[in-house]
Amino acid sequence: MRDDLAKVVDAGQGLGAEYTEVRMQKLFNTTLTVKDSRVESVKEGNENGAAVRVLVNGAWGFASLGTLERQSLTNAVAEACKMAKAASLHVKTPVKLADSKTVEAKVTVKPKKDPKEVSVEKKIDLLLTEDKNVFDYDTRVKSCTINYMDIAATDYFMNSDRTYIEQDKLYLYLLSYTTAKEADKLTFSHDLLGYTSGFEAFDTETPEVIGRRVAKRAVDQLKAEKPKGGTFPAVIGPKVIGIFAHEAFGHLAEADLTLSGSVLTDKLGKRVASEKVTIYDDGTLEGAFGSFRYDDEGVPVQKTTLIKNGEIVSLMHNRETAHKFGTKPTGNARAEDFRYEPIIRMRNTYLTRGDYSFKELFEDIKFGYYIKDYRGGQANLDGTFQVGVQEAYEIVNGELGTPVRNLSFSGNTLETLHKVDAIGKNFELSVGICGKGQRAPVGAGGPDVRVQEVLIGGGA
Repeated sequence: MRDDLAKVVDAGQGLGAEYTEVRMQKLFNTTLTVKDSRVESVKEGNENGAAVRVLVNGAWGFASLGTLERQSLTNAVAEACKMAKAASLHVKTPVKLADSKTVEAKVTVKPKKDPKEVSVEKKIDLLLTEDKNVFDYDTRVKSCTINYMDIAATDYFMNSDRTYIEQDKLYLYLLSYTTAKEADKLTFSHDLLGYTSGFEAFDTETPEVIGRRVAKRAVDQLKAEKPKGGTFPAVIGPKVIGIFAHEAFGHLAEADLTLSGSVLTDKLGKRVASEKVTIYDDGTLEGAFGSFRYDDEGVPVQKTTLIKNGEIVSLMHNRETAHKFGTKPTGNARAEDFRYEPIIRMRNTYLTRGDYSFKELFEDIKFGYYIKDYRGGQANLDGTFQVGVQEAYEIVNGELGTPVRNLSFSGNTLETLHKVDAIGKNFELSVGICGKGQRAPVGAGGPDVRVQEVLIGGGA
């Protein structure tokens, strides 16, 4: 494999490329969907493919193909160079790359229960067992959809800097949706699980446990009331602060989007948050869903400080944007698979712990909300955001009160970060699949965080 990649890289250099990289991938993938006790879709199989990217006269050329055959790869390099030369005629600012240390590495993953060796029948049974436990929990449960995915891949990477990496990656992902209804009340619950270990993860987090948990949340919300709209103080739980860190702030700090005009364009080195706020994007957390060893440009991942004590100190970079900013790449270049070019993506994005107990976070709030779990979120480059919430409670005179349903909160990212006045001692990291034209497994989280005020709405 190494010799094949070396010959393809040499072919690119021989055609005038100032930089060439080749990614080969051997991929095993399962996707399943069960809806209301019926198996709706089953897909499983192996796939091999490769991607070639070249830089010629300051412009990128890219080609992907569904084979690892050397001659086809050599032809792909020639096609990528041809595209780059054509594109270079219209490039105003030639692309240049920051230096990256030459690496030679092999990263292996050896799960106790390799998902490739678990039968599709057993995977289907996992989903059907969860589905049964959802509907058995309460007659008011009306629907259940469960999506399962596993990906086991071995990536081979070589570039013209002579970095060579073989890297195993393994992901398991389970997403469950449930609704419950009573009279005119309709509630929603979702549950996300993600692992970089093997199928043994479901020995502990069993389908029975998952099913009861997602059903209970939907049924419990039937007792909830509608929230009062307006501006209130709030304590935001780890799952929701994670989605805020990822959606509302994290995307703004991806250097390609910063250059596209995000609200952080001119903020590097400036205070953008309360001094209590420190945010990292970290690819080194052992076992986390957004962790890996090397990105898809062959750059080692790192723990990147985005905000330190309220000041933005770094962005997330690939080699191209690192050169533009005069800094080092951060290991954030990721491609969904061999069909895609690597782009800047988050890994595990989170706020750090503080020193407040859970009780202390509530003490000074006469009336507000504890926002525990989200149902979705969106944000814009101008810093505005909205988060839909699936589980929240009133805070009354410093105590947890009545549950509320269909709550949402919104605001401006930087204004909200400035209003953080207390951070809890706890910490929790959740999982997700981020979409930015491509899918990427990510982690997001933090502690409970108190915000002086957010805008509460009754829709989600």
